[in-house]
Amino acid sequence: MTANIQRLFRLRDEFDRHWLLWTLVAWACVTVWFLVQRQGNIYWLTLGDTDDNMRLMQVRALLAGQGWYDLRQYRMDPALGGFDIHWSRIVDLPIAGLILLLKPFVGMATAEKWACGLAPLLPLSITMTGLALTVRRLVSPFAWPIALVLLVSVCTTTLPMYAPLRIDHHGWQLAALAMTVAGIADPKGARGGAVVGLASAFSLSIGLELLPFCAMAGAILALRWVWDAAERARLMVYGLTLGGGSAIGFAAFASYANQAMRCDALTPVWLSVLVAAGALLVALTLANPAARWVRLALAVVAGGLIVAGFVHFFPQCLGRPEQVSDELYKTWLSNVREARPIYRHPADVAVPVAIVAGLGLLGALLAVWHARRSAKLVGWVAVALFTAFAAAMLLWQMRAAPGAQLLAVPGITALIWILVPLLVRRGPLWVRIGVAVLAFVGVGVVASGVKMPWANKTAPRPGSDKVRQANIACTRTSQLRTLNAIPAATMFTQVDLGPRLIVVTHHNAVAGPYHRNGQAILDVHHAFTGTADGFRPIAARHKAAYLLLCPNMAETTVYRSHNPVGFYAQLAKGRVPDWLEPVALPDGSPYKLWKIRYQGQ
Repeated sequence: MTANIQRLFRLRDEFDRHWLLWTLVAWACVTVWFLVQRQGNIYWLTLGDTDDNMRLMQVRALLAGQGWYDLRQYRMDPALGGFDIHWSRIVDLPIAGLILLLKPFVGMATAEKWACGLAPLLPLSITMTGLALTVRRLVSPFAWPIALVLLVSVCTTTLPMYAPLRIDHHGWQLAALAMTVAGIADPKGARGGAVVGLASAFSLSIGLELLPFCAMAGAILALRWVWDAAERARLMVYGLTLGGGSAIGFAAFASYANQAMRCDALTPVWLSVLVAAGALLVALTLANPAARWVRLALAVVAGGLIVAGFVHFFPQCLGRPEQVSDELYKTWLSNVREARPIYRHPADVAVPVAIVAGLGLLGALLAVWHARRSAKLVGWVAVALFTAFAAAMLLWQMRAAPGAQLLAVPGITALIWILVPLLVRRGPLWVRIGVAVLAFVGVGVVASGVKMPWANKTAPRPGSDKVRQANIACTRTSQLRTLNAIPAATMFTQVDLGPRLIVVTHHNAVAGPYHRNGQAILDVHHAFTGTADGFRPIAARHKAAYLLLCPNMAETTVYRSHNPVGFYAQLAKGRVPDWLEPVALPDGSPYKLWKIRYQGQ
């Protein structure tokens, strides 16, 4: 028995002293599992999301010599000068680096595939490290394995952001969020403030998707200072690193297009807000009045100045940050599923997300009560506020789900760590182990909604299976490659098919789902929902040589609903005008292709 106890203590010490090493070992295991599971997708370069496809095109352009600050995509609507993309080069760097590293050994094509497979897994290591740090600081130095298990088992919207080929920016922003919560939980004020400030600046330099989370993190640090003047160093360093980091991010990565006064990226608009906010926070901490009510009043005044300045100087940003027209919003942007609140999603999608977020908040509140007489109280109050905010964000947009589930992990870990010992304080060892295992299984089953009676209430819509099959078939690499038999040209096709078309084939497209190019998106919608006579002038303006359709793809349902007798609906019924010349495709092709004959041809 003594030998077993000694071994147990040695294992406990190993997990404490070398937690980072073991966290990276766990990350390596997840990486291997992902790569084995997705090796077929990697081989076929199955980039399922339009943004992932466009990200690869940005990397290809960079490696081909396109300017560092030039992020226009010139193969999208080339007749009108290309597409303005509002991203930054930050996320391009690891993908490009992996391609250059692998290319001498496996060739360009294979290097590109494996770079796209490996790149999304890099920020997963940072995310796992951030969660382990948070749990070590707030729950127990030995509880971090629970957090890692929860991340890979119950975070059904978070983990897919790190899957191979998910090369867009979401994984990196979630990694920054994980480090943000670790900084909030850090008992060392200056270090914690620096981590939160730098993580926020990094995330915002990539994109504004997590701007509300970054703002909430700053508000939490300000509240900590209001409550306790000893938090001065945390808030001061946060203000310095937020403003300075954002300025560096803008100087190093803001594209030519993002140097205009736009509202949808780190442009001079948001840079000025972040620098001003950082400067005001530093000024507050330099004053650092002793009275709590004075600190609260100064914080409120500082917040009011930021809001008033934003309203005065940037009134154009008070509406939709995308600054799209009402027509484009109604026609396209309002149909983006992730922009809808959680209650407008099917139960089998919404319930698992809500359960994880709810369990995380419940666990954080329980941890606050449990830590009410300890030094961890303030940290848990901060994390509970952050978790509650993330859960509330789901009522605005479902795109907050990955962040909400990520922030729920510390709370669920605390829930397990606190309750399981209470349930198994007495009883034989096998009972205690059984209860612990059941706790994990129970959280996993409930969170994933597996076989839960409420999780499958939404009946499939008529034709949904046909739409799903079309979405898969028309983006398949093997099918798209058949189009390369046709000389390179600009093809007029659906908006959502455009990015995939230019990745796999040598053809150009007219439009893709990117809001800064709203007129091209509207042109496609007008062409397909208008009359047949109205199509050719629109196609001619974009110098399209061919009309490519994927019948029944999800986007086509919008065309039909907006005008059941429009041009697309007529084509779907086989009513083809004589100025469209059919182009033969291989048997089994999911496409319909016509050469467009213009007047005089």
